[in-house]
Amino acid sequence: MRLGVVALSVILLAACEGSAIPEPAEMPEELFAGEAKFNANCVRCHGERAAGTAQGPPLVHKIYEPNHHGDFAFQRAAATGVRAHHWNFGDMPKIPEVTPEDVRQITEYIRWLQRQAGIG
Repeated sequence: MRLGVVALSVILLAACEGSAIPEPAEMPEELFAGEAKFNANCVRCHGERAAGTAQGPPLVHKIYEPNHHGDFAFQRAAATGVRAHHWNFGDMPKIPEVTPEDVRQITEYIRWLQRQAGIG
């Protein structure tokens, strides 16, 4: 009996080892600037790696996939703000400190995060 329990434990451990969650892919160097600009301007509300916070929604979410919220939606959000329509976090204010080029780089970073999560 005891030998059976040990054998079963070894089999279960081996099965668990094979199903480990893979490490996230290494981020391409060309996205470093977008990540830095996201962290400087967006992370307070949208969280680390765009996972969301109590103040703002996650951007790594199917709602923000390219076919629903295209890249221009991010440009418009930064330039003019956004009236809340998917979440109950309140309206997003405009972010006048970021340029269209900043937003383009931030959007590329967000799209990469989304692809890593199987979105888009």
